[in-house]
Amino acid sequence: QQEKEDLQEKLKLREHLSQTAGKSEATPVPPKNIDLEMKQLQCKLKNSNNEITKQSTTIKSLKNEVQEKEERILELQAKISRLERDLNMKRHLIEDLRSRLKANQENEKTSNETLESLERKVKALAEDCSNKKTSIDSLKQRLNVATKEKSQYEQMYHKAKDELERKDLKLTNLESKMIETECAMTELETTASQQLHGLAKQSGQALETIQKKLLLTNDKVEEFMTFVKALTRELQHSVQELRTKIKQAKKKGEMRVCKKGLSQESVQLAASILNVSTTDLEDILEDDEETAKTKMEFEKDKEWLQYIYKLLEAQFPFASYLMDAILEKLNEKKKLVEEYSSLMKHTV
Repeated sequence: QQEKEDLQEKLKLREHLSQTAGKSEATPVPPKNIDLEMKQLQCKLKNSNNEITKQSTTIKSLKNEVQEKEERILELQAKISRLERDLNMKRHLIEDLRSRLKANQENEKTSNETLESLERKVKALAEDCSNKKTSIDSLKQRLNVATKEKSQYEQMYHKAKDELERKDLKLTNLESKMIETECAMTELETTASQQLHGLAKQSGQALETIQKKLLLTNDKVEEFMTFVKALTRELQHSVQELRTKIKQAKKKGEMRVCKKGLSQESVQLAASILNVSTTDLEDILEDDEETAKTKMEFEKDKEWLQYIYKLLEAQFPFASYLMDAILEKLNEKKKLVEEYSSLMKHTV
């Protein structure tokens, strides 16, 4: 622009000079130099005009670029302000989040402590549960064994009860038969005494008939003797069976009490140390007094049987003594039955 202004001033100056040259003819200037200079100046002017147009286009483009850049700057400034606002908001949010993080960290510490304590409690509860589970399993096994033993004892009790009822029935039948035989014997005694009184008066024929009747009565007496012996043997046998059952029940009860105190493993260990079986160990643990007691009871039964046989071989009257002896044994059997039933109730 400055060059343009300089050239324009020069052109004005030249025009002014040419005008002044036209006016003042007194001072002549050589026309060729002036034309040459004019041409050069015009060329320079054209060049400068071209340059000016170029510069103006570039200026316009630069102005447009500057405007665009200013608009871009405004947009960027607005964006920067928005970003600053966002940044401030984010700073506030970050501070809030930091405060929350601190609070959460503190909460996490407390929750971790509580979680650790809870984990310890859970472990303790799990161990307690496992211990209780093992104890429950062992108790279930014991219960199964106890139920099996109970069912076995119930079967044994029912069998013993049925057998006792049968034997009681048999005993009542035998008692009724004994009464019948006693009545028959008294009748026979009376008839024999009457017949003995009448024998003296009667003839030999009557004597023969009386002898026949006497033979018949002797046969009956012998039959009665065998019946009484069989009855006493059966009674003694039933009493001995009851005693053995009572001993077995007592032994099982004592062994159950012993097994409660001692575990099965300790019993097996003791048996393995003694190199015997568990049944042999149970037999070893039996009391010597019990065996002595059984021997005494066996001797008493033997003496009672011999006493019955002596009574049967003794002279008349022996029915009351025989009745007392049999009633004594029946009372003993009754007591044993009651003892056995009470033992079976306790075991069940």
